[in-house]
Amino acid sequence: MGTCAHRAPPIPLKAACYSAADKILKSAMPKKPAKPAKVPVHRAPPPQQVRIIGGAWKRTPLPVLDAQGLRPTPDRVRETVFNWINHLWDGEWAGADCLDLFAGSGALGFEAASRGARSVAMIDSHSPVVRQLEAVKSKLKADNVQLARGDAVATAQNMALRRQQFQLIFLDPPYQQDFLARTLPLCSKLLTEDGLVYAESGAPLPLEEQDGVPAADWLAPWEAIRQDKAGIVFYYLLKLRKPAA
Repeated sequence: MGTCAHRAPPIPLKAACYSAADKILKSAMPKKPAKPAKVPVHRAPPPQQVRIIGGAWKRTPLPVLDAQGLRPTPDRVRETVFNWINHLWDGEWAGADCLDLFAGSGALGFEAASRGARSVAMIDSHSPVVRQLEAVKSKLKADNVQLARGDAVATAQNMALRRQQFQLIFLDPPYQQDFLARTLPLCSKLLTEDGLVYAESGAPLPLEEQDGVPAADWLAPWEAIRQDKAGIVFYYLLKLRKPAA
């Protein structure tokens, strides 16, 4: 006798229709795009060098160390600022004593020296930065530049005690560290009459009341005679307000 073969039970017609329809729908549905690979987000590194824009050392490159918080003032901003000062001073730099409390790359201080400032005192708290500035000073034979390693706040306090004064003070500190609020008030004792402070910040300075938010007390003695913005850089030329008559 032959062996009886077992056959699989037939698939019900309705189930077969659903199965076929599901396959058609799945094949017609658009496939989800593959997720792009995650790319780590890094801030743009500081430039390897900046250049002096005008004066005796025009186009001279200044090396920029890769140090925390070191962020040289962009060339375009620096050109604008020195154009402001040139206009206010009629291009006369010969009698100007300048102070750069956060020297960094030296872009601001050496720019002032290049344009003929009588003296430029440049301060920085980082030894490698000061050594780099000394090398640049030696290369340029910049006799009108004095360099010192020190804390900006303590240096400004000591200068005020010694009654040193300057026609122009540069304040370009690392952003978001409250250095401007600590150093700008000290500048009121360091400025000559009609002296100027250049201040740079990563956020707008609250010089006036805005949207119900009062101006900062530490900015009350100051007025901005020039100001502008480039990207995330907010920059100002400040002078002390005249006392009310």
